[in-house]
This record gives sequence, structure tokens and C-alpha cells, in this order.
Amino acid sequence: MTSELLINYRPYETRIALMENGLLVEFQLERGAKGAGLLGNIYLGTVIRVLPGLQAAFVDIGLDKAAFLYVDDIFDSEKEFSRLMGNQSGNGDDDNGDGQEDNLRPGGDLGVDGARLVGDPGLDGLRPGGAPAERPISQPIESLISEGQDLLVQVSKEPIGQKGARVTTHMSIPGRRLVLMFKVNHLGVSRRIEDEDERKRLREILESLPADNGFIARTAAEGATDYEIKAEASFLDQLWQKIQAEADESQAPALVHQELDATLKAVRDLFTDRVDRLVIDDRGQFERIRKFLSSFSPEQTPDVSLYEGLVPLFEAHNVETDLARALNKKVWLKSGGYVVIDSTEALTVIDVNTGRYVGRHNLEETILKTNLEAVREIAYQLRLRNIGGLIVIDFIDMDKEFNRERVSQALKEVLRYDKAKTKVLPMSELGLIEMTRKRTRDNIDRLMRGPCFYCQGQGFLLSPASVCHQAFRDLEVAAQDYPGQDLVLTVHSSTKALILEEGSALEDLERRLGRRVTIKSDENAHVEAYAIEPVPPCQAPPPTPEAAGAQGAK
Repeated sequence: MTSELLINYRPYETRIALMENGLLVEFQLERGAKGAGLLGNIYLGTVIRVLPGLQAAFVDIGLDKAAFLYVDDIFDSEKEFSRLMGNQSGNGDDDNGDGQEDNLRPGGDLGVDGARLVGDPGLDGLRPGGAPAERPISQPIESLISEGQDLLVQVSKEPIGQKGARVTTHMSIPGRRLVLMFKVNHLGVSRRIEDEDERKRLREILESLPADNGFIARTAAEGATDYEIKAEASFLDQLWQKIQAEADESQAPALVHQELDATLKAVRDLFTDRVDRLVIDDRGQFERIRKFLSSFSPEQTPDVSLYEGLVPLFEAHNVETDLARALNKKVWLKSGGYVVIDSTEALTVIDVNTGRYVGRHNLEETILKTNLEAVREIAYQLRLRNIGGLIVIDFIDMDKEFNRERVSQALKEVLRYDKAKTKVLPMSELGLIEMTRKRTRDNIDRLMRGPCFYCQGQGFLLSPASVCHQAFRDLEVAAQDYPGQDLVLTVHSSTKALILEEGSALEDLERRLGRRVTIKSDENAHVEAYAIEPVPPCQAPPPTPEAAGAQGAK
């Protein structure tokens, strides 16, 4: 499989595309300084409100909206870490492939690869070595923090929609090969490193590191020398000390550590050994990337190329076409079937249809093949569009339980390769599968589009007939307010055309009101809008142009 990382850089926008076999599989967008991502930023914030009923708090970190801090995100000691570990599965694996154990990370995808924690007894015997305690009842949040208190927090989830950022007091700093976890005395190795000898070698190196903080070896650590790993651990430790010093000298709310920009973050997190080359279309950023790699991964420097073609980079690699496809509600399958993806504030609904596919043998086989093909496309679209939260997939109904199980297992299998945490429930008898996917930032649709100013995000408009009939009902009400006066109804031209076409309705209205109704059109009016005004009973006719000119001459 060939893999390329493409970076389209402009001063106002950075677009990043990860390609696999010529197909866009992951897309990131950052627009100017205001559009820079917050994920991973560390702030000195002030608790402005504690909500015991929600076991949460709002923290002012200097943004437009206060950040949200949940009680389980307030921990900074090994005892609390062990408590959280006690709620995990017995082998300590990261079953979700989202980067780390869920409670070890600041809630979001900081570029950490799937990691297997090795602190549990009976596994690798790494520090601290004690058996995880049974998870006790969490302390109430009001006993942990108070209003007016300053806290050092890290953004774990980007602001999404009307929601503010989510933050945690347990911080981690990702590097090229390692992730430093503040005050967590645990060590781990990415589960994507499958060679046991290599895992053992990395564990031995991690055990030799200072025990002040915890470390996880990322996938990029595979094959790295003892010196390279220890040098990066020292760098991350010094960076953390710098962050602490900055926090001590700052007054809340303040930004004390900003994550890398989109370009260098993509180099750090996406430009792994599995990516054949990186192509960027800006010389300044090209030199910046080479300098960055010379410090952390010099062996990859030759794999960075500067694109200087006349055709834009994304156009040359067909990325623009894939992006346009990712914004469509309907996605066609090769067989002729299709899926419809519709997102709301609360959930995303995906509907599978056979479309033009009629099969060759029997209905059940046709449905099964369509559903299995849809499984692969759905997994691809979830990753490409970065769809998160609650997802309901409406597969085509299948009669046989065995076939329903095949589709369900196929979905779980393809989702194993998704870095985001997913949880899939069994398929119901109606062919529905409920699942969740970890959401850390806005999906591609929210990044590139906004609500329609015309329909106010509803997605539908009233038909001209509905507008017409509603206007007639309001005319009957207005007639009571203006007794004895004729009325003027101003509508959009499409509504006027319908009213004139159905002249009998207007005649019936005038007969019941006992007065005349004049219809006017306004091309600039909203198609759903209309205005009702009275005509004064003794209104004088407007002067002619000649009369107006003569009056002006006087």
C-alpha cells in the first residue's frame, strides 16, 4: 500500500490530506490564527462555577466560552490513576485504538497511537507494580475544587457547535516517539508495535527513564535507538518544566503552552514509517519541516518533497474531488447501492439502500452484498468526515440472523483500524446498529460549511402553496384590524404567480372579506415571507411625472 501526506499551505489556510493508494482517507483544516486548533493547549484557568448536580465545573481559560471540566478529569496523583485503571479490562489493553487508555489522555486525539499499558500485575511488571484497586465512588467535585481557584488544565476536546472546550487537569505532551504523562508513574508501549522482542526492548528503555513522570512509546519509537528515546524523554521533561514555570509567572486566564501548528503537528503525528513521502507546496514550510525532522527523525528528511507544479497540489492528486464527495449526503457504492449520511446536533443517521443494484440470484443475497459493501464505505466516511458522537446505521433488513451477525462483525472488523475510539452494539431485528465514535473536533461538514442563511439551517422551505394559504389566513385576521380598508399583500414572485394562477381562491377571499386585495411581488423578499398593509380609503392617486416636474419648477 502506498501512502502519501500532502500539505497545501497558504498564509490564510493549511489543508492536510493523508492518501492511501491514491484515495483520501484523512483530512485536516486550519484557517489562520483564529482557526488554529485548541486541542492539546495548556491554560492556567480560573474556576468560575461549580455544578454539584452535574459533578462538573466551568473554567475560564480566556476563550469566548467557558471550558467544561468533569469530575473524573480532576486527578493528578498515582492513587487516582490506579483508581481509574481499576475500571479497565484485565489486560490493560487499549481496546479502542484511540491512542491511550481513555482516562490517561486528555480526552482527545493528541496524535497518540494505540497504546498498551503495561503497569498491570501479571503483564510486564513495570512501575508502580501494585494491583489496581477496585474503583471507589468518585469524590464529589465540590470537595476537589472551588470557585475562584486557579487550575492548570489541558484542552481535551475542541469546542463543537455551541459547546465550549472540554478540559482536564491530567496533562500529556506528545512527542515524535514518546508521550509524557504528567505525574503518572506508568509506562506503556503502543500496541501497534507487534514484534515482542521490540516491545521488550522498548520496555527496558522506558524503565531506565526517570520515574517522575510516565511515558508511552508511540509507534514511531519502533526501531529508535536508546539514545534517541532518552533524548526525546529529556526534551519532553524540560518542556514540561518550562510549562510549569510559565504557569507560575502567569495570571489566569492565560495560555501557557500552545500545541504545534497544523503543519508540524501533521509531520509529528501522521508522517510515520507507514507513510512513503510527504509533499508540501510552500518553500518556507518545506524548509521548516526539514529542520523539524532533522531534530527528531533525520532519516525521514529525504522523504520530504517540495511541489512546484503548475497544477495545484490537491488538484493534481484528485483531493478536491474526494473532498466534494465528502460533503454530499448521498454516497454511491460501486454496486449501484448508496448510503445517505445525515447529521443532527445529537446524532448522525446513516441509511443504506440497494439503489440500482438488483443482484443476480435472490433478494437476501443482494441485500447482504449491499450491506457488506456499505460497511466498508461507512467506516471510510466516518474517518474521512471525522464523524463523532452517537451514530445510528439503518442497514437493509435481512431475514437471517446469521447474515445480520456477518454485517455486524464486518463493521467491528473495519473499525479496528480507526484511531478514534468506537463502540458498536449488536444489530437489532430491524437492521439498526447503534455505535459511538469519539468526537474531539468539528467534522468536515462543520469546518467547511455553515447553516443556510435562507432556510436557517432547516434544510427545507415552505412550498409556495403553503405560503399562499398561510397569507390568506393572515389576511382574514388583518381584515378585522383594518375595517373598511382594502388590503395589499406583498409576496415573493413565485407565490404571486401561484395566487394569480389560482384566481378563484383570491376571488373567494375578496368575497368573504367584502373588500379588494391587491397582490404585489418583491423579488428580494424571502420566499416564505409576506407583508400585509392597508390601503387608506381616500388615498389620492400619485402625481404624473409631468405634474411633478412642473411643481418642482415652481
